[in-house]
Amino acid sequence: MKLCFLVEELYRHDGMPLDVVRQLTSWGHQVDVVRPGGSLLRISEEVRAGTHDAWVLKTVSGGPGLTLLEAAAAVGLTTVNDARSIRAVRDKVLTSVIARQHGLPVPVTYSAPRATLFADVPDELFPLVVKPADGSSGRGVRLVSDPGRLAEAEQADEGQLIAQPYVSNPGSDLKVYCLAGEFHATVRRSPLHPDASVDERAVPLSPEVAAAAAKVGAVFGLDLYGIDVVLGPDGPVIVDINDFPSFRQVPDAASRLAGAVLELARTGGAGRTGVLAAAPRVPVQPQAARERSHPHPVAGLGLGIEADMVAAVPEGAQI
Repeated sequence: MKLCFLVEELYRHDGMPLDVVRQLTSWGHQVDVVRPGGSLLRISEEVRAGTHDAWVLKTVSGGPGLTLLEAAAAVGLTTVNDARSIRAVRDKVLTSVIARQHGLPVPVTYSAPRATLFADVPDELFPLVVKPADGSSGRGVRLVSDPGRLAEAEQADEGQLIAQPYVSNPGSDLKVYCLAGEFHATVRRSPLHPDASVDERAVPLSPEVAAAAAKVGAVFGLDLYGIDVVLGPDGPVIVDINDFPSFRQVPDAASRLAGAVLELARTGGAGRTGVLAAAPRVPVQPQAARERSHPHPVAGLGLGIEADMVAAVPEGAQI
């Protein structure tokens, strides 16, 4: 297969997704790597039907990669994840509306351009978790104990904010990762409790949380994604949804992701039907033997790439 990975500047030295590029190349697939934030892109000529079996993006808030992925989708190319699905979970206001409409266990959500406007939220809903509507990786998340502390929560040039009632927890939450229907769960420290002592580790996934995670993929049309779950007193609550997360602590993550990308490139993505899933698929270990193919001759897109990025990916996988 021939694939194109869009690598944002934030991830240009990260193992994820570059380890996936290395794995795919070792299996005999051609992988072109494009830096949308650091390259001259001749998009009118290079983004066209038939260039690749799939385009893959690990997004970053405000990065240019999503626009390029949307351009690829517009000309009929398969994208991982679906570009429209990524938009739906990148805007946390939109995410909340869609999730509540489909009965997902997400908190009541308020939106405002400034933190002080959350003073009109009913007092009984405090403490509030306030965060940027386009945030990721815990950036800008803070806990506001009462309306009188909202002025302290103001931060300059944040854009639209959301606020949700705080769900009581012991300082940890559950991160559930989905790789095209294969689910993994890990316990991690909550960004609201950075000083909490937490043994971050892989844990078994309960049927209730697994079903909620599968429903997220079906509702939003995502194939590679993660959800943050707080195990509150009334059951699991989904507090965030991310496209293409880190997959930290997932065993053999690069190999599993590479296998998932190939499967999605072949099928176009099972999550694109918009039909709600009844239950998650039983996880299946990707088999490297299945991934043999006839490599394409190297034929890059003719786009510039810096030397340090070239060193980070395997020979034959660069453009």
